Amino acid sequence: REIVHLQAGQCGNQIRAKFWEVISDEHGINSTGTYYGDSDLQLERINVYYNKARGGNYVPRAVLVDLEPSTMDSVLSSPFGQIFQLDNFMFGQSGAGNIWAKGHYMECTELVNAVLDVVQKEAESCDCLQGFQLIHSLRGWHGVWDGKIRKEFPDHIMNTFSVVLSPKVSDTVVEPYNATLSVHQLVENMDEIYCINNEALYDICFCTLKLTTPTYKDLNHLSGVTTCLCFPGQLNTSLHKLAINMVPFPHLHFFMPGFMPLTSRGSQQYWALTVPELTQQMLDTKNMMATCNPHHNYYLTVAAVFRGRVSMKVDKQMLSVQSKNSSDFVEWIPNNLKTAMCNIPPHGLKMAATFIGSSMAFQELFKHISEQFKAMFWRKAFLHWYTGEGMNEMEFTEGESNMNDLVSEYQQYQDTTAEEGEFEERAEEEVA
Repeated sequence: REIVHLQAGQCGNQIRAKFWEVISDEHGINSTGTYYGDSDLQLERINVYYNKARGGNYVPRAVLVDLEPSTMDSVLSSPFGQIFQLDNFMFGQSGAGNIWAKGHYMECTELVNAVLDVVQKEAESCDCLQGFQLIHSLRGWHGVWDGKIRKEFPDHIMNTFSVVLSPKVSDTVVEPYNATLSVHQLVENMDEIYCINNEALYDICFCTLKLTTPTYKDLNHLSGVTTCLCFPGQLNTSLHKLAINMVPFPHLHFFMPGFMPLTSRGSQQYWALTVPELTQQMLDTKNMMATCNPHHNYYLTVAAVFRGRVSMKVDKQMLSVQSKNSSDFVEWIPNNLKTAMCNIPPHGLKMAATFIGSSMAFQELFKHISEQFKAMFWRKAFLHWYTGEGMNEMEFTEGESNMNDLVSEYQQYQDTTAEEGEFEERAEEEVA
């Protein structure tokens, strides 16, 4: 059940560095692609992310895309830069300059076609392709994702890890435009979207990990760990199963990831974590990688992925956690809590868990983006940077409308849940 991994833009390729470092370590693969591990489990499903070359080395099934040619030098000079297949590096001759339109229209049609050719080649080499995984930032968008891969592979899952940027760690003034236009494409062309918010990662670094001056390297490490823990090779799940269990309504396919335990540097060796403690942390907002508070809203669905030697009774413990926090879950979706287990723990930990939540709290995040977009678009601020690249104002209007529709859809189910809660309270009062 192979996955074709794609990484786009400076953000996607920076996160990639930590992703492949961590996942290669888990599989026992060094920076040259040579296996050095000591467990058959490490190789049991290594084909999920790796191809085996003729010489016996393992090569990531990855396609690297950017309009900026200097990114290639950065990738090649990274610790695992030599592990990639050079034919899968797809770079343009000039950057997008944080202007969404440049990436959307790809500046060069030849680059779009070249990317599609490489994706097609990787997909055709798979025995049983389950889908595609894209790491990128909402700051930019590459034209190849605009339904082109979906058209070629309509029956396969399209999964993204999308980084929503924040004023705390970014100074790009046009982010509301970029994010709104990107979300429109995500809603239409993707099946599973994991939102990683830089503001939430910044807070985790500052408050939990005790880093006084978090850097992009720290944020990329958190993102990389979360990304690979969601789908390591040994998990008893798949992109398709997660989509079935996690997406009750077609457009509401945005997920909030979390990771636990999160501890400050140097303190892990003194903390003997137990399974009950791990499950209790599962719904703690301090561990969430997106800035929105689900306790102000409701969870539609939740999945918990446990790593390490975890008791099979973890299902009962998670149901107990759900019962204690029943007010945070909608009642009209049965069996909306799923668990998966993998007996290989992350490096440096005896056990850990990844949280995946579909929450109505995303409407807060999208409302915030929409308000910023509206304030700028009303003044036509910086609009000429986009129209100069071939866009027109109707595309902005359509993007804003679709964002508002998404917020309204979340609000619709939020209101339905609230009304049912009021009805039940009235019924209880009448019985009393």
